[in-house]
Amino acid sequence: MPTLSIHFDSAVLAHLAKAGSDETVHVTLTLSTGAAPATTSPSVVPHGPLAGLMQAGLLAPDTVLTFHQRRAGRSGRAVVTADGQLIVDGHARPFPSPSKAAEAVTGNIINGWTLWRLPDGTLLDDLRRELATTNSK
Repeated sequence: MPTLSIHFDSAVLAHLAKAGSDETVHVTLTLSTGAAPATTSPSVVPHGPLAGLMQAGLLAPDTVLTFHQRRAGRSGRAVVTADGQLIVDGHARPFPSPSKAAEAVTGNIINGWTLWRLPDGTLLDDLRRELATTNSK
């Protein structure tokens, strides 16, 4: 039977040791054959609502999305996965759509496309409109 061996860089272990009990730490594993690190990771094809943005190069895996609702006193942070889902801070499972991810944070049914922002402030909805414009040409 194959054996699974997981090796962590000392910096990763130090980060895990410092993490608070309410902090979510994301760890990405890369497969390799043993002696030399893998030069390419297995190909993951994005699916779901974010797939088109990712395939067009408008949204990349590991992009951090945020939102802040000043009046409600709520904010959220999510990371885009290679398969097009969102990992929301404080939640163990990824969410398949921006709206489901936003609902997990706000507790309300909400349009996540008009809520989540990229680091430069661009809304996901702006990217979706850009993709639609590009595809209609």
